[in-house]
Amino acid sequence: MGSPATVLRRALGWREGAALTVASVLGSGVLYLPALTAQLAGPGGLLAWIGMAVLVIPLALTLGRLAVAVPDAGGVAAFARAAFGDRGGVVAGWLFLGTVPVAAPIAALIGAGFMRAALGLSPSVVVPTAALLLLVAVVLNALGIEISGKTATAVVALIAALLLAAIVVGARRVQASAFQPVLPHGLAPVGLSMALLFWAFVGWEALAHYAEEFKDPSRDLRRSIVVSIVVIDVLYLLLAAVTVGTGSYRGAQGAAALAVMLGNGLGGWAALATAVLALLVTYGTVHAYVGGFARLIYAQARAQDFPAYYGVLHPQWRTPVRVLVTLGAVFALVFTWDVVHPFRLEGLLTWSSGIFIAIYVLAMLAALRLLPERTSRVLAAAALLLCLAIWPFLSWAGLYPFALVGAGLAARWRQESRRNLTNQRDATIRRM
Repeated sequence: MGSPATVLRRALGWREGAALTVASVLGSGVLYLPALTAQLAGPGGLLAWIGMAVLVIPLALTLGRLAVAVPDAGGVAAFARAAFGDRGGVVAGWLFLGTVPVAAPIAALIGAGFMRAALGLSPSVVVPTAALLLLVAVVLNALGIEISGKTATAVVALIAALLLAAIVVGARRVQASAFQPVLPHGLAPVGLSMALLFWAFVGWEALAHYAEEFKDPSRDLRRSIVVSIVVIDVLYLLLAAVTVGTGSYRGAQGAAALAVMLGNGLGGWAALATAVLALLVTYGTVHAYVGGFARLIYAQARAQDFPAYYGVLHPQWRTPVRVLVTLGAVFALVFTWDVVHPFRLEGLLTWSSGIFIAIYVLAMLAALRLLPERTSRVLAAAALLLCLAIWPFLSWAGLYPFALVGAGLAARWRQESRRNLTNQRDATIRRM
């Protein structure tokens, strides 16, 4: 079983698992994508939401089945290692290494920016607020999986309550005429909307990093995925439908359609509710991803792909605290860079999406090798086709994953070369 300093604590049930999954998927995209897709495609934007809501089901189910088959904190890296050997694990690990340390601060900056706009605050509050969100995520993830799981559950409950409030209030003002014509700009904007919506549906893989910490992985992992699919699809589709039906995406305030709908029911409290929602959805995402990424690095260190220093857990909290401390330092560097040279968030989101698509392609290829059931293989093939169909829309950003893969394989080759030289030297000494 290993010592307490190297074994993760089994304390999660399906409720906490579902909350962590919903938190990782239901991110900042919910704040602006319903309005953006409606502006691009009119009522046809709903077709994009429905299409993505259906198409991600095989992706999510396949990742859940892989987590049951390979319950390892390495997540996709563990799947790739089991399917393709050590180099597969290295490739997946480096793909994550190239996105989460930057994507988490980006998500925090987006949420803090929405909060600032909703409350009319100075731009100077954005970076400190984003940094505080990540600091809280690092600390709560360090204090143990029980606290982390309960935090995710509470955050998701509050997010759902606020979104449902916006949906209920908006539903009273929905007009049938708002859904006509269905395709005012043709089919092309619907396809573009689907490519943009991929960002709103990434995050399913995060659950796999917690697989070792479930009380009953074979039962609770499946329930977590199914429940999270239902919650996410229902909330997204209802919100998108109400956004179109109320016409709140039109005009100068179109980008703030969610705030407009909340304002119709909450009046003067709308700005505060929008700010709180922005912070909650952002925090939920970074909370789940910080915890998942820390476990990935811990698992990769355990497999000797990353420095052994990170393969040790805190003796009391049983969490990868060393990884979390290092990750916090990286976040500080990212925020410092943003202060000196502000990021172009749209471009960085595209590059991050490219890596996630590459991660899902690798996971689906692993599923085709590891999952023997015909249903599982059909689901994996369908999800693989979805990812490959979206990849070309990324343009040059689609090449970034290949650069990371090359860097990872080069690092692995240098590590193996040093190891072989050491073994040869030791063998020579023994012969002497």
